[in-house]
Amino acid sequence: MSDNRRDRLRVLLAPDSFKGSLSSVDVARALAEGWARARPDDELIPAPLADGGEGTLAAIAETGGWQWQECVAHDPLGRPLMARWLLSADGKRAAVELAEASGLSRLPDGEPRSPLAATTEGTGEILMAVLDAGVRHILMGVGGSATTDGGSGLLHALGAWYRGGSDGRLPGPIPDLAAVDLSALDPRLGELEMRIACDVTNPLLGQQGAAAVYAPQKGAWPEDVAALEEWLAHYADLLEKAAGTRARDVPGAGAAGGTSFGLLCLAPRMRSLELVPGIEVVMQETGFDDRITTADLVITGEGRIDEQTAYGKTALGVARRAAAAKVPCLAVGGGVTPEGAAVLAAAGTLAVPVLDRPMTLEDAMSQAAPLTALAGERLARLVELGTVVGERRSARLATGGAVAGGPIAGGTGARGTGARGA
Repeated sequence: MSDNRRDRLRVLLAPDSFKGSLSSVDVARALAEGWARARPDDELIPAPLADGGEGTLAAIAETGGWQWQECVAHDPLGRPLMARWLLSADGKRAAVELAEASGLSRLPDGEPRSPLAATTEGTGEILMAVLDAGVRHILMGVGGSATTDGGSGLLHALGAWYRGGSDGRLPGPIPDLAAVDLSALDPRLGELEMRIACDVTNPLLGQQGAAAVYAPQKGAWPEDVAALEEWLAHYADLLEKAAGTRARDVPGAGAAGGTSFGLLCLAPRMRSLELVPGIEVVMQETGFDDRITTADLVITGEGRIDEQTAYGKTALGVARRAAAAKVPCLAVGGGVTPEGAAVLAAAGTLAVPVLDRPMTLEDAMSQAAPLTALAGERLARLVELGTVVGERRSARLATGGAVAGGPIAGGTGARGTGARGA
């Protein structure tokens, strides 16, 4: 690179996680490692993101100004664990991730899924720990859940009571639920301001509801889905009656197996509660808009760029922000389908796959970090080549003709030899 460093770039690295293999923090680090091999003088700014699901806390913590906290909670099947949450430096705000206690990632590989028994009670225990710490402003990401309990477990931890005909473990879902009692809810909820980071718009019930759309991903068989749908409808009748409100049809009520529905029913008892797009709120918390205005290039990405990318996923959110700021944007994906590439192309972003050769999914996931680093290096070399081509074209236009001995022709030029991008 030339001594005057006139072609030094500020590159903002803003990926989501590659679910099942790398966190967004790890993806950003791998991209930076590879990029630096080809363009070591560029300024690389990590800005890992998330859409409200697993990895949201890590992305927020990476910006600084937050402290990790721990509390005792229970996993989706009632086993004890230590769960983490974030406390702001001033002690006034908290960030909570449902997946930390109630996520699929809490169920060991090979363990049979229990979609009818999984509960969000552990997430409610984290919220109680936050309230005990004196915090009254909470951001909660609800992606990655293992549950379809309508938030009944979470509400139980906050003081809700359920009556049924059996003495089985509560909450459930409780097969013979007869009544919901909210009279003993923690009174501190009246001081609570909560934002739910949610990237879906599903209602609680029906063909697009929590059970029909998401329960199969959590291990539910068709007969389980039918049972969960029936139970959720009955639970909704009882909870809405107890809460004096109707929330089942609110867009996003079906998120996290209906956890959003349960919290929406408590909204009249809170100081405030709102559902916000996950990527939007994480961008806000990480100061993304301020960072992008000073960048020369943005690189985003996610585990798979496909037709689902159109529905509020991180890569599209970044692409749109980059287009609005008139900053070039590239996206990397563990897999890139034509439909996903087209979605990002419409926003002015080029999507490229991480894989550089055919391999099994298992091999790709096990080698995710070095493969992502290689993808970062390839992108940097393409940008390097583009810079050389641009300089050559500018020189040709300035002289009104061919440029002999320019960088591509093998001469030294202003940037040294053209071989560095090979």
